[in-house]
Amino acid sequence: MDFALTDEQQEVAALATKIFTDHDGKQPAALWTALAGAGLLGVALREDVGGAGHGLLEHVALLTAAGAAAAPVPLWAVSTAALAIDHRGTPAQREILTAVASGTAIVTLALHEPDGGDPWRPSTTARAGRLTGVKTCVPVADRAARLVVSAVREDGEPGLFVVDPASPGVAIEAQLATTGETQGLVRLDGAVAEPLGDASMFSWLLDRATIGLCALELGVVDKVLRMTATYTSQRTQFDRPIATFQAVAQRAADAYIDVETIRLTLWEAAWRLSQSLPAAREVAVAKFFAADAGQRVTYAAQHLHGGIGFDLGYPLARYYPLSKWLELELGGASAHLARLGALLAAPVESRSP
Repeated sequence: MDFALTDEQQEVAALATKIFTDHDGKQPAALWTALAGAGLLGVALREDVGGAGHGLLEHVALLTAAGAAAAPVPLWAVSTAALAIDHRGTPAQREILTAVASGTAIVTLALHEPDGGDPWRPSTTARAGRLTGVKTCVPVADRAARLVVSAVREDGEPGLFVVDPASPGVAIEAQLATTGETQGLVRLDGAVAEPLGDASMFSWLLDRATIGLCALELGVVDKVLRMTATYTSQRTQFDRPIATFQAVAQRAADAYIDVETIRLTLWEAAWRLSQSLPAAREVAVAKFFAADAGQRVTYAAQHLHGGIGFDLGYPLARYYPLSKWLELELGGASAHLARLGALLAAPVESRSP
């Protein structure tokens, strides 16, 4: 299995990195416009809606670059929701994607519920084409033209539904994440909803949403480790760089191993998904390491930077809260370890693809 990036994937990553670098410190709206102008908001969407027609691996490369820049835009939620609509949406549902690719409209994910339960077991219900329940921590809910909502179907299976947030029965309350991102508490009281594909779309989306989080975390930890290597090579104590101290070198080496573990498990799971191979276990493994090893790397980076790592004016300060959000979003390390255990214990014929 060769995980080397193709020319197309390298081009996506390089272009995204340049745009994120050029717009660092500028208004998020300007960055979003630049991403749209470069065709990156629709990088994995089909060409008939203005997308570039690339696949999941290019999508992962884009999100990794976004993580490395700690980009203050809702790229994960918007692009993942758009992928689902593009994959199995009806022609009418897919009409919104042209505006998404051009940056003039936003779609987002509504997967979490206030009880903090397992996203794989939603409590929101769908009955006769209407949704009832509450979703929390919905990215850019106040600006979204469509919500992709998880809910239990009438047959008892979890499924996905497309909701217009401007329709009756939908109320949105503002929330603010620790990353500074605008989110929303969405109350659904008999809101009209359209099914998005069949029951299989639920795990299809959850797997790709989880891999997107792992990609962002890979970008974060790779960047903070590089920042730490530079800082410890330049910071001197007792007339020598602190990177030459054994304890510092060992801590950095452990972080390097963690970063490469996240990289390997991410790309294995992403590649299997891109080839339509069974990947539920690989996705759980990737999210476990992204959450567990990711927090170790960002904590080590803060520790090795000393007090300056907590200075809000220093770039590292943007990465720690982002990494903590990525660690817990769609379940932390323990949740995915438990999910992996359940998958391994299940009879072969009943294991989720």
